[in-house]
Amino acid sequence: MADVNPSYTELTSHLRETATLASAASILGWDQEVMMPPRGVGLRASQLSLLGALVHERRTSPRMGELIAECEADPALAGDPDVSANLREIRRTYDLATKVPTSLVREMAETSSRALEAWRGAKERSDFSLFAPWLERVVGLNRARAECYGVPAGGDLYDPLLDEYEPGMTSAEVERVFSALRPRLAELIAGITASGREPDARLAVLRVPRDLQVALHRRVLGQIGFDLEAGRLDVSTHPFCEGMGPGDTRLTTRFGEEGIFEPLASTLHEAGHGMYEQGLPKEERFGEPLAEAASLGIHESQSRMWENMVGRSRAFWSWGLPVAREALGSALDGVSADDVYRFVNAVKPGLVRVEADEATYNLHIMLRFDVERALLRGDLPVRDVPGVWNERMRADLGVEVPDDARGALQDIHWALGAMAYFPTYTLGNLYAAQLWETIREQLPGLDAQISGGDFAGLLGWLRENVHRHGRRYHAPELCRRVTGRPLSPEPLLRYLEGKLRPLYGL
Repeated sequence: MADVNPSYTELTSHLRETATLASAASILGWDQEVMMPPRGVGLRASQLSLLGALVHERRTSPRMGELIAECEADPALAGDPDVSANLREIRRTYDLATKVPTSLVREMAETSSRALEAWRGAKERSDFSLFAPWLERVVGLNRARAECYGVPAGGDLYDPLLDEYEPGMTSAEVERVFSALRPRLAELIAGITASGREPDARLAVLRVPRDLQVALHRRVLGQIGFDLEAGRLDVSTHPFCEGMGPGDTRLTTRFGEEGIFEPLASTLHEAGHGMYEQGLPKEERFGEPLAEAASLGIHESQSRMWENMVGRSRAFWSWGLPVAREALGSALDGVSADDVYRFVNAVKPGLVRVEADEATYNLHIMLRFDVERALLRGDLPVRDVPGVWNERMRADLGVEVPDDARGALQDIHWALGAMAYFPTYTLGNLYAAQLWETIREQLPGLDAQISGGDFAGLLGWLRENVHRHGRRYHAPELCRRVTGRPLSPEPLLRYLEGKLRPLYGL
């Protein structure tokens, strides 16, 4: 048994201590975004660098490799499904971390730091050529990293990089799903654009004091099931969720000068991440894979489900509008739940991914996937990226890209050295829609519950079917187990078409 195997006991203790050290870095990162004075950046960089090095040393230590091998050699441990799943994922993570030489890790870190500054300057000047030499280096380093991991038989360089973020997924499978999704989305968007229908413009410019909005957001968080005794909500420039560890999950959101609906959507999105973190078995297994998210795609499925399937539903606003009126005062006088429902589901093709609506968002991701894959293969020279980008935006969304800042320079990911990350966003939408269909089949009274402000049934279903498993299953297997079928574009298309066609008279 695991509890009497000294190697497994030492291994899980080592993992918990490493996770505790990493959580200190997470708190420092949160503080930098939320509370740290600007002049603290130098010290904070040193603190995070030191903690990062210590965590990496622990995760790649020879002793950890010895402990994993000793546990794998014990037949008694192989008979315990929880331990077997833990050891499988511990081995996978250790092998990935130790396959990349320290020299490459350092070169990537230094290049990313310099590339980030180059990207900022290039974006400010809207001149892709200023960033292109650094993107060349980033692509080359990612190729080298992919080769360190090893390209699977029949795959390409994209696969080992994608596997970091989405274990069990391949670029061929992503291409299969995206290829089926893209033409149907383009057709839907073209029909919506031709309809000429527009939401009530008044709702885009409502002005409400921030403190009233924050109070509303905290009330909504408590109602949907985010535990504010084990978490908190703060304000930052870029919204994020950080699961520090047992009993500490932190969310941030942002507010503009006008509008109240997008900030609330942002909070619901981060709450989806946060409730997943709170639902993982961290009290018992902190540091172990069974207390970590299955993948970035599954994590994103939780945030997109609460933001979109719940937060943009007619049922949600039947409950939410009276609550918002009570919290925000007269700003919503004369506004109906139907007005809000139409407004939060508006579709308008645009240039910027992070501002995109549900229907157009995935076309932005598909563009990035195709560009990244072509760069890694060597099929697309870096200098040609803006031209390919602009043509795809014209073909897929019918928009003309006026400058590089709102085109190929808009995202920070490449400057940070991250490639093969973008697909997880659309995978999250796909998983969310497929889970949502199953949820609605198994919880037939869900709309009535949400209309009445009762979210316990939905959260309980997610806790039982998704959250508690951690990394016991990779995302494709989890999807099959929970929904009874492999990942498909059809549920997302049915969800979008079923909602948007009636709204736009199609």
